[in-house]
Amino acid sequence: MAKTTLKTPSVLAFEAKLLPSDALMFAGNWDQQEWTPIMVGEKAVRGTISNRLKAAMANDPTKLDAEVSKANLQTVDIAALGHHTDTLKVQFTLRVLSDLQVPSTCNNPEYQAALAEKIETYTQEEGFSELAKRYAQNIANGRFLWRNRVGAENVVVKVTAEGKEFTFNSHDFNLRSFDNNPSVDELAEIIKKGLVENHSLIKVEAFTQLGEGQAVYPSQELVMGGGKGDKSKFLYQLNGQAAMHSQKIGNALRTIDTWHPAFEEVGPIAVEPYGSVTNRGAAYRQPKENNDFYKLLDGWMLKDKQPEKEQQHYIMAMLIRGGVFGE
Repeated sequence: MAKTTLKTPSVLAFEAKLLPSDALMFAGNWDQQEWTPIMVGEKAVRGTISNRLKAAMANDPTKLDAEVSKANLQTVDIAALGHHTDTLKVQFTLRVLSDLQVPSTCNNPEYQAALAEKIETYTQEEGFSELAKRYAQNIANGRFLWRNRVGAENVVVKVTAEGKEFTFNSHDFNLRSFDNNPSVDELAEIIKKGLVENHSLIKVEAFTQLGEGQAVYPSQELVMGGGKGDKSKFLYQLNGQAAMHSQKIGNALRTIDTWHPAFEEVGPIAVEPYGSVTNRGAAYRQPKENNDFYKLLDGWMLKDKQPEKEQQHYIMAMLIRGGVFGE
């Protein structure tokens, strides 16, 4: 019987298997366990003109003096610890789902069966151990705190899952590597179980000692359609309480791609189809180099060209990320 020639489905989509909630932010003291919500406020500031000016204005002292003497009035959202508190608490939950081999939508049964077979083979050989370990380390190292982690005196992450509690000193972890760290093995097993067998629910609480009255950094809202009045900065809030987007938490958790070609220069990046890092304005998995998600997946599925083990990890992490991948 002739082998059926596979074609990429016109419709192929996977639901995300790592589902973080939004993260709420609280203020307290490092030596106490009393926490109050951090509320987003406003302040009006009189700034200076500091943007790059056109040469005709910048090179004319009279015009330059007139321009920079103008008041740069701004209204911005703010969030900070109180002057009697020195520690930020960030809290969210994470659901880990199984059945990766079943896409949410696929209109090509032969392709779906072949992809399910490759996922099953990977599961039997690897068991998602490498990916689970990396997700666990990104919880333990507090990467999801983003700027709230920088310069902190202490950072501790407490995790509750399946009736067990884990405590991690985030400063013990290297953010550039995922070397074996036995302290996360048990948490990694819970994540692996969620991916392979049955769903897992994980509660994460992070504590970062920043100093009394210090600013904290919720997610910043993207303002569409010309802005909202005169305010120039909007912070994400839930019923007034400072919070971080689930997408920002998820981006940090999936920052596990050390298999891209620019790793020595930029370190691990979030798992994305083209290895895009928006704040660098660069894509580190270029189709012309045949190491983006679509080229790797098509080579594996359509040409039976098995990727290296590291790139198989990347492909599976992309499916866990979820998305629309059809033609």
